[in-house]
Amino acid sequence: MVEKREAFAPWSLTRKAGVQSATVNSDIEVPQFIQPVLTTGFVDEKGDWKGSKSSDEQFIAFGYDEAIPNGGEILAPQATGSTWPLDMTGFTDMQIAIKPTNGGNYAIAAVMGPADFAYANLKPVNAANDLKGISGSRYDNVLTTSFNDSVDALTADVWNIFMIQLRLKNQKLLQFKIINNSGGESTIETAFLRLV
Repeated sequence: MVEKREAFAPWSLTRKAGVQSATVNSDIEVPQFIQPVLTTGFVDEKGDWKGSKSSDEQFIAFGYDEAIPNGGEILAPQATGSTWPLDMTGFTDMQIAIKPTNGGNYAIAAVMGPADFAYANLKPVNAANDLKGISGSRYDNVLTTSFNDSVDALTADVWNIFMIQLRLKNQKLLQFKIINNSGGESTIETAFLRLV
């Protein structure tokens, strides 16, 4: 591959013809080479280094809620580890995994995280309430619920895994409200996977 070559600049025909008053040379250097580039982050407006996010490799923030009665609800993830509540800053999509011991209908909704945590620098927040926003067309101007599945049939004793794309992108303080409508008592396990 030729690394450097010269190309003719069509706007400078008079210079090429020998008229010295022309302001632009007719030949411009065009570098041609392939150079790999690795992007690992950026420097923000304050001069601080910010590393690029990468997808979670495995499910995180495991939760275990025992003996939830029919009509009872849980908030997941719970206060365990450094991934509670979920922070979707820099993430686009999410997978949620739910493993109930009683098969049947469950309601699943994305809600605001706990009031004792700040959303960026705002505190208290409207905890455990449905997240709302505008999605879809840029002409849409009505706030709608970001994610609320009122009825989903889950199979017992296996992980039911769901993909949520774009709806919760960059949500800083996130939990899920899961309501047991299966008709009987159920122990509910949960886990989450964030994707860039």
